[in-house]
Amino acid sequence: MPPTTVEDLSAPVVAPGTYVLGIRHHGPGSARAVLGELDRIRPDAVLIEGPADASDLIAAIVDPGMAPPVALLGYAADDPSRAAFWPFAEFSPEWQAMRWATRAGVPVEFCDLPTSLVLAHHAGPVDRDQEFDPTRADPIGRLAAVAGYSDPERWWDDVVETRGETGGFEAIADAMTALRDDETPVEPDEPNPERLHEARREAHMRQMLRKTLKAPGAERVVIVCGAWHVPAVSGKLPPAVADTRLLKGMRKVRSRVAWVPWTHSRLASASGYAAGVISPGWYHHLFATTDDVVVRWLIHQANLLRDKDIDVSSAHIIETARLADALALMRHRPLPGLAEINEATLSVMCQGDSGLADLMYREAVIGERLGGVPDDAPVVPLQADVTAAAKSARLKMDPVARELVVDLRKPADKAKSLLLHRLAILSVTWGTPAEVRGTGTFKEGWTLAWRPEFVVDVVMASVWGTTVRAAATAKIIDRATRGESLGDVTAALEAALPAELVDAVPAVLSALADRVAVDHDVAQLMSALPALGRARRYGDVRGTDTGALGEVASSLLLRICIGIPGAVSNLNDDAARSFKEHVDAVHETVALLSDEDRTRWTAAVRIIADRTDVNGLLVGRATRLLLDGDHIDTAVAAARVRFALSSGATPTAKAQWIEGFLGDGGLLLVHDRELLAVLDGWLTGLTDQDFTDVLPLLRRTFGLFDRSVRRNIGNRVASLDQGHFSQDADAATIFDAELAAPAVATIAALLGLP
Repeated sequence: MPPTTVEDLSAPVVAPGTYVLGIRHHGPGSARAVLGELDRIRPDAVLIEGPADASDLIAAIVDPGMAPPVALLGYAADDPSRAAFWPFAEFSPEWQAMRWATRAGVPVEFCDLPTSLVLAHHAGPVDRDQEFDPTRADPIGRLAAVAGYSDPERWWDDVVETRGETGGFEAIADAMTALRDDETPVEPDEPNPERLHEARREAHMRQMLRKTLKAPGAERVVIVCGAWHVPAVSGKLPPAVADTRLLKGMRKVRSRVAWVPWTHSRLASASGYAAGVISPGWYHHLFATTDDVVVRWLIHQANLLRDKDIDVSSAHIIETARLADALALMRHRPLPGLAEINEATLSVMCQGDSGLADLMYREAVIGERLGGVPDDAPVVPLQADVTAAAKSARLKMDPVARELVVDLRKPADKAKSLLLHRLAILSVTWGTPAEVRGTGTFKEGWTLAWRPEFVVDVVMASVWGTTVRAAATAKIIDRATRGESLGDVTAALEAALPAELVDAVPAVLSALADRVAVDHDVAQLMSALPALGRARRYGDVRGTDTGALGEVASSLLLRICIGIPGAVSNLNDDAARSFKEHVDAVHETVALLSDEDRTRWTAAVRIIADRTDVNGLLVGRATRLLLDGDHIDTAVAAARVRFALSSGATPTAKAQWIEGFLGDGGLLLVHDRELLAVLDGWLTGLTDQDFTDVLPLLRRTFGLFDRSVRRNIGNRVASLDQGHFSQDADAATIFDAELAAPAVATIAALLGLP
């Protein structure tokens, strides 16, 4: 088929030798057709739809380190959150046109509006197709509807992508011209900002075309652009002065442009990318495979299933191919398309298992190929340091989620942990913490998944520094000094220690001390102390000097102990329950502090336990903490329980005291007959109405106990009438074989027993 030139169009020509190739972004059929036309035309210059200020970066695409999918990232120099992406895959027509021109030594430039104007127009991140007027109907959808298709993607796939033919540009140009025949001209005072912006884009393309045609030796110029724009750069162009007037006065921002890695999943329309395609993995296969397209695709899918230990034989592949051919024949299609292949795969290779079919769709049809850019490509210094640190730590930027467990005693693993923690501080969440089985404190679990948009996060984080460590340090100090609450400061400290930001710790501790000195809310102080305990423990695991941290924790505990008597007064039930959680957390943390701190805390707990004007939930809990710490014996504890249950308080208040005292520690009642007898006597002495009133509280308390503990408590109650724990009473304890099995197995293994 002869090339499509402006002479082929019905409108008057622009100039002899100007060729307009209307394509669909990320269309393998379009890409193959563009290559065929470039080989035929052998142009003297090539213009491609894309940001004009990124033309200098085109030469890098032939670098051995450049591997699509990649994207041009344009961002505002003063506000990196304002960014735009122009993605390209191996099968993108624009990518193939750039490679052809660069390898042939033909001048090639982008001809669309520069990023400085695009970013000024849009308030936030944009993608390629968001620059179109959202009020305009999808042109591909309109053509598909005329052809009798309800699915535009399927129509394009039938007509262009799977036909295996080149050309078709004249027909595309005619179709788009017909669709745009009823459009009215756009003037600079156009009220629709999106329509005006699109008109300016096309005006800029025409200005670039005029400039290129004036260059010496430019007798044959090829323009590669979205099919919708073909009529705008074809036929009789408007006077240059009209385009100049349309472009005059456009706002602009200072911007920068760089190549960044991209993924197939981010090219998919399912990701929210407006110019995306449904099946980037399939389209890559269509472009890269020249023969036996369907069979080779099925082999690829079979290998993916085999990698997951799913049995797929050659017979499965053969039968799947036959079924796909039969479906295409029944539907009067020239070749099996993706719909037929997917249905055949579900029926034969996946044996009707929709879960396996969905897996094939994600991993094959969409795919998760991650591109790469050369190491010396222009990037912000922080991105270069991230790449170098990841390489040094042997962390691969893989878009497929995977689990990672690091051992902090190993230098290589520790390097991974430090990088992930520091990036998390910079809001680059490459890794998210995950549970680790076992009790070792030197293990960390992570779930890793690199997303292309992290490059924007890195650019935004570059305001904090040029290296990961320096940037994380600066941001942590800022978080601590600007923190609005004590919790904000302690959270900054907890983040700083596992990231080993030693230069930030003094400033954070200073901010913490200042905040503690002025914060009079005891609940806030108590909520901050556990964070300090965790931070100190984490520092010990990593070998970090936490001496200063201990001093701040002691100072904080002192203020807590001084404020507790007033803080526990006049608390309603909900406030008391919340305060009890603070008490438990502080009590657990104090075990990590000095003897002096533990003594001080015990005195504060004793004050609560001795009060008669405090919510019973707190008094009961304080009494239990004293008992567990051997500060009172069981006889004293039983006397306190007896007093609490015999006082003039309401049955509900007494039940709250019991709830605080027992907590989730039901074994106490199994082993202490006196306490059990006191509780049983109180409960059996309640009236019917009082029992009904306290039953919900008691159910909540006893519901926290393990089933075996509840069973043993019941058996102990049954033996109370014997007056003492006899051998028969001991025999009443039920042996739970299932609960004991892990412990028995461990002991047997240690003793070498079967």
